[in-house]
Amino acid sequence: MPVVTRLDQLIELMGMDLPLFLRYSSGPEADAVHPSVDHESGLRMPGHSANPLRPPSWWTLPTEDWMARRICQYVQKVDEGARPWVLTGEVISHGPDNEPLLVNVTPVAWLGDELLAEAQQRYRERMDAGKSGA
Repeated sequence: MPVVTRLDQLIELMGMDLPLFLRYSSGPEADAVHPSVDHESGLRMPGHSANPLRPPSWWTLPTEDWMARRICQYVQKVDEGARPWVLTGEVISHGPDNEPLLVNVTPVAWLGDELLAEAQQRYRERMDAGKSGA
């Protein structure tokens, strides 16, 4: 699987006109063994949890900001042994955090360490990380 090393390359993938998602896990081969598990209940879910990469229509900031935010929301999973990768698939349901659950998954690309560093820097510079409210 190719490795994406820059945010602009990740945005170029959006030109594939496929629903692209971001997933942190051991990777496609390990995920093929079983779907995601809800860690709080222990229940197996009907697909693999992932987060959409395409910004929603209300997002008016640069796409790079959206991507950086998406990447950084779960980047701590890297310390837990997971790797970030881009995939496409069919949304079959939603998980406990309302994240899409995918079946018929097709791997697209790994996210490289350089991209993770770039996303983290942009996120720190451009977002008010950790702020809550509606």
